Amino acid sequence: MDNGNGGPNAWGDDKFDLKDKLPQLNFKGPGTGLLTIVIIVAWLASGFFIVKPSEQAVVKRFGSVVRVVGAGPNYHLPYPIDSVDKAEVTKVHRLEVGFRTTRAGVKSLPQEALMLTGDENIVSIDLSVQYKIIDITKYLYNVHDVEGTIMDIAESAIREVAGREKIDDILTIGKNRIQTETQKEIQAILNSYGAGIQVTAVQLQDVEPPQEVVNAFKDVASAREDKNRYINEAEAYQNEIIPNARAQAETMLQEAEGYKQNKVSQALGETARFESVLKSYRAAPAVTKKRLYLETMEKILAESDMKIFDSNIKQITPMMGLNRALEGGSK
Repeated sequence: MDNGNGGPNAWGDDKFDLKDKLPQLNFKGPGTGLLTIVIIVAWLASGFFIVKPSEQAVVKRFGSVVRVVGAGPNYHLPYPIDSVDKAEVTKVHRLEVGFRTTRAGVKSLPQEALMLTGDENIVSIDLSVQYKIIDITKYLYNVHDVEGTIMDIAESAIREVAGREKIDDILTIGKNRIQTETQKEIQAILNSYGAGIQVTAVQLQDVEPPQEVVNAFKDVASAREDKNRYINEAEAYQNEIIPNARAQAETMLQEAEGYKQNKVSQALGETARFESVLKSYRAAPAVTKKRLYLETMEKILAESDMKIFDSNIKQITPMMGLNRALEGGSK
């Protein structure tokens, strides 16, 4: 705009003509329309994408979540309108606390592994955590640096659980309980963050005292194992000997009962015989006494080795071998 003096006005609002500034550019050439169509088609085609079978994808429009799509070919509006984020939702992910597995082997990380127990001892615990994604939207956008967050949570949880336990239980009988409690602690914290993650397993890979005292702890553990072995052997012996003793006791009771019945039967028989004799004696005392005497002598003589000789006999045939019997005082 002219200010009346043939130049630009004081406000600097003179007209700006692109044709004056870029006289060499020609926007009306014969190939311009085709090029524009190609660019538009290519831009629209950039919205096609593939989701793998193990993945899910989140489509965002101007930064806001629009939908979640599963495996297969899909389409979203081209950038910068829509964008896509993917994650593997069927894979079980694994993290390590206190150590790292490398191609060269296992590397220990004492700064993560060493922790204080409830009875004020130091123990080294290597821990692995397995998890999977159950809500991809929460997983992608609610927590920054998911793996680092889970690592920090797992380390904090195992320290808290170990701080409630005695070192003997940690090294021996308490491992399963510690794994379960640690998994619950990790899951509770992740749920409070809305992380969209499910912890599937927590495993104590290696639990041991510091190297300075490891031999002493091994001796204690060995003694405890011996104790448990002796207890098991004693219980096995008990389980074997008690049934045998009960069987023997039952046999003895049965034998005693049989002996009792036999003696009772004998006593009853003798009683009946005595009563019969008594009845006979009362009926004929002299005859009964004579009969009893003869029966008794019959039994005695039948069991005795006796020889009876007439005192008037002076000579006995030698073949009978009786001279020696006479000399020996036999009668």
